[in-house]
Amino acid sequence: MSPRDANPIFGNQPTTIFTVMSALANQHNAINLGQGFPDEDGPKAIREVAARAFIEGPNQYPQMLGIAPLRKAIAAHAKKFYGLAFDPDTEVVVTSGATEALACCMFGLAGHGDEAIIVEPAYDCYRPILEAAGAKVRAVRLQPPDWRLDEGALTAAFSAKTKLLVINTPLNPIGRVFSRSELEIVASLAKRHDSFVVCDEVYEHLVFDGREHVPLISLPGMRERCVRVGSAGKIFSLTGWKVGWIEGPSRLIGAISKAHQFLSFTTPPGLQLGVAYGLEKEMEFTLSLTRELQGKRDALATGLARVGFDVLPCEGTYFLTASIRNITNETDRVFSERLTREAGVTPIPLSAFFGPDGPTHLVRFAFCKKRGVIDDVVKRLETHFGKQ
Repeated sequence: MSPRDANPIFGNQPTTIFTVMSALANQHNAINLGQGFPDEDGPKAIREVAARAFIEGPNQYPQMLGIAPLRKAIAAHAKKFYGLAFDPDTEVVVTSGATEALACCMFGLAGHGDEAIIVEPAYDCYRPILEAAGAKVRAVRLQPPDWRLDEGALTAAFSAKTKLLVINTPLNPIGRVFSRSELEIVASLAKRHDSFVVCDEVYEHLVFDGREHVPLISLPGMRERCVRVGSAGKIFSLTGWKVGWIEGPSRLIGAISKAHQFLSFTTPPGLQLGVAYGLEKEMEFTLSLTRELQGKRDALATGLARVGFDVLPCEGTYFLTASIRNITNETDRVFSERLTREAGVTPIPLSAFFGPDGPTHLVRFAFCKKRGVIDDVVKRLETHFGKQ
């Protein structure tokens, strides 16, 4: 008897494009602007709090929902920045990273026979997790260069079976920050169809040029049907810590926390103590980081345009998107691999964030690096394309 096949939802998944391109970057000693992680760690004071906790304790299982100081700090953060009131005892859950938070939301809220809507380009974990939960996924595709939510396309995606919509703002991979008017369209449709909304807001503070991040849950009538996902890794440049959280109404958090208890159950208490300290004492780091990243965005955009890329607008996140059509007729995947080998610079092909028949002429560059690294990238590209 031959062995059974693995779950096809995961067994048939390719290795994530981040792993593939990072390995290629290492092989060719390229500067990796593919995977979105900073090359400088966050505040030392946060790390010291965590380090002290690992030595002095506690080091045993913390509460499943997260330690009380962190849940209180998360609730206070939402109140301070957005005027949102969450009960830290019943409306906040701490997770082992934002990806786990998203999985908890999807497993907790969607099931077999439900439909779920994602907005493409979409972070690559959304579709397989929803499908593993048993939901049928419908995609609403944004169009470059403006990447605006189209009311007609979004309306057409909803049906009587729509259980939830996943909305990501600021949006990875393209750096869109959805406007209040766009979010009002989402809110209207969610209320009309009695659907939940999972709000991926991990880049909430990385918003540029004076724009405003508007949590969907703050709009009228959305308090009882939204959950919002946050990330300490993005706020404090500590992506390897994998500390995330979910905020929302207790009736939804209750179901979501049941999924959490069977995924990671809990998160290292020392890391939670460090993040609690950061939310209380180190938010100026985050606000300064946003200003620094805006400058790095501009430096990279200028360099990319100079060597021939058609650079699209970036309103937030770590990422710039650029068209390669002025440079080559290759697909984004082939071009990204060749640029890694020949120029020593690694982007990510944007097609990885779309379903079948997505655009293949766009690449994404991460600019959450030291300014010297950005300058080195520009020099390598200028040499490669003969633009010095």
